[in-house]
Amino acid sequence: MRNAILTLALLYGLSGVLAIAQPPQGGQPGRGPQGGRAPVEIDKTPPVEDFTPSALNAVVNGQIRQYPEVNSQRRVRTTLRAPNAQSVQLDIGGVRYPMTKNDDGVWTGVSNAQDEGFHYYQLWVDGVSVPDPGALMFYGASRWGSGVEVPAHDDDFYAMKNVPHGNLREVHFFSRIANATLQCYVYTPPDYEKGSKRYPVLYLQHGAGEDEHGWGGQGHAGLIMDNLIAEGKAKPFVIVVGNSYIPGMSAPGGRGAGGRGAAPAGQPSAPAPAGAPGAPGAAGPGGPGGPGRGRGFVMTNTPFEHVLVEEMIPFIDANFRTLADQPHRAMAGLSMGGALTHGITLAHLDKFSYIGMFSGGSIAVSEIKDMADFKKKVKLVFVGYGSRENGAAGKANVEELKNAGINAVYYESPLTAHEWLSWRRDLHEFAPLLFQK
Repeated sequence: MRNAILTLALLYGLSGVLAIAQPPQGGQPGRGPQGGRAPVEIDKTPPVEDFTPSALNAVVNGQIRQYPEVNSQRRVRTTLRAPNAQSVQLDIGGVRYPMTKNDDGVWTGVSNAQDEGFHYYQLWVDGVSVPDPGALMFYGASRWGSGVEVPAHDDDFYAMKNVPHGNLREVHFFSRIANATLQCYVYTPPDYEKGSKRYPVLYLQHGAGEDEHGWGGQGHAGLIMDNLIAEGKAKPFVIVVGNSYIPGMSAPGGRGAGGRGAAPAGQPSAPAPAGAPGAPGAAGPGGPGGPGRGRGFVMTNTPFEHVLVEEMIPFIDANFRTLADQPHRAMAGLSMGGALTHGITLAHLDKFSYIGMFSGGSIAVSEIKDMADFKKKVKLVFVGYGSRENGAAGKANVEELKNAGINAVYYESPLTAHEWLSWRRDLHEFAPLLFQK
């Protein structure tokens, strides 16, 4: 079967690009333009001194670390004690900011203003990338690294509140396809443990270079659902987040790094990174927008598709109180996860009735082989993009679907790009539309 399966891996060196936040419009200071963009000019003005610790800072012995910290200008500042280092840089948003050392050997650096929301970042010490010891660790850009949260003006919808909370649990199951024990995360809504009620299920996928930790950590999916349910805006349902990278099935003849290897010889090449021709939301041959109009790439017959349909869904239905039928099953994903959703749902309309693609393409009318069957089975097609992405094709496809009599929704996240705040907002808009009578 492996010879017939397209790889899920983006080439290892590119694997984080589809899912991580887009950098500011520019390259790294002191370097030439990257991708035709002008270098970013570093803001050397003194920052406003109203910094507060990031919400994602490590807590040690009951005390939250002071750095990294964020001020009202949305500038990020951090420190590192490295008395013997010759050079230290703060790398955030695709820009490296020089840090300066004081007499105690402590380096301090501050960034330009950042977009609201979550950002991966790292420190460079004498040319070596290291995490910030003051911050929590997150998996993205195909590595574990630091994360910082720039408070958003609308962060109330994913805030921790005094409301009933569901559970996000780590679940393991054996895959005969991968010949390995795989892991997924399962969110069960408040009161799941107290009764015998059965629930619909949303299968929710991460982006490239990320894994099953993303939606629970960076995405705050559980908090978003808890708040929506408490406000009576969404029906309670189960969420399952699997790892799109299947070990041993993305590199020829072996397991590689957790399935994050190169495409097997003779198989089609991996999708292009975000911003490149053919990537979701990018302009390229045939137009912008990824799958659908201006098709960037289509992810079908992938290892994850086989694991999901043949093993994961049956396992979840057997071990959780689900409504195990097509009308009560949804699939969505961000970036690469949206491309997977596109390919898997069109190939398995008997399995999914709600479809969501967040910065990950769209469905064109021309792709629907049997319109009458599609209308009968699919209750919603949702397409979301950040306003700083190229979502024009997705919007046009949604309008065509509407004109064809399909329930379709286009959502545009204001003032965000290919980043977690876009996808948090997408889920917040998508979830209330699911499983409504």
